[in-house]
Amino acid sequence: MGRTNMEGGEPVSFAERLAASEAFKAMFREGMGLVEEAAAYLDGPGRDEAKSLPRNDSLAYAAESMRLTTRLMQLASWLLLQRAVNEGELTLDQAATEKRKVKLSYQDCAAAPDVFARLPRALRELVIESLRLQARIIHLDQLLYLDPSAPLSAPPVSPIEEHLSRLRAAFC
Repeated sequence: MGRTNMEGGEPVSFAERLAASEAFKAMFREGMGLVEEAAAYLDGPGRDEAKSLPRNDSLAYAAESMRLTTRLMQLASWLLLQRAVNEGELTLDQAATEKRKVKLSYQDCAAAPDVFARLPRALRELVIESLRLQARIIHLDQLLYLDPSAPLSAPPVSPIEEHLSRLRAAFC
């Protein structure tokens, strides 16, 4: 999974270098920003928008917002754990042990595509951004923490692509 280090002859892990790079720092900022943006929306304008929805859509809003919150908390926990590794507060092995407490898994939208399309635009955008971030973090997590001899498992279908396909099918 890595190249040989020219100085010590030890393998250099691409995933570990990526996790410690500026790209990770940008992903960290994006993830934490998304958490803040979602919290501000759900505690503010989202409440008002939810009140104006018909009952069935309001229930879908509640389910989608709970799933969004859960997904973002899982992603934020993973990002904070990885940042602790990057800053030398934890070893990768210690992080792997702590990571067992973080239930990082693919979560798709709770609502059917036609119902999802009726939800407020801001909520839909937050959900879609969180799904994109989720896919990137799970991929990096697999690179970092899975047994290097084990094949990487991919999601059956990209959750984002699957959802977008369902939305296209509903409106085409």
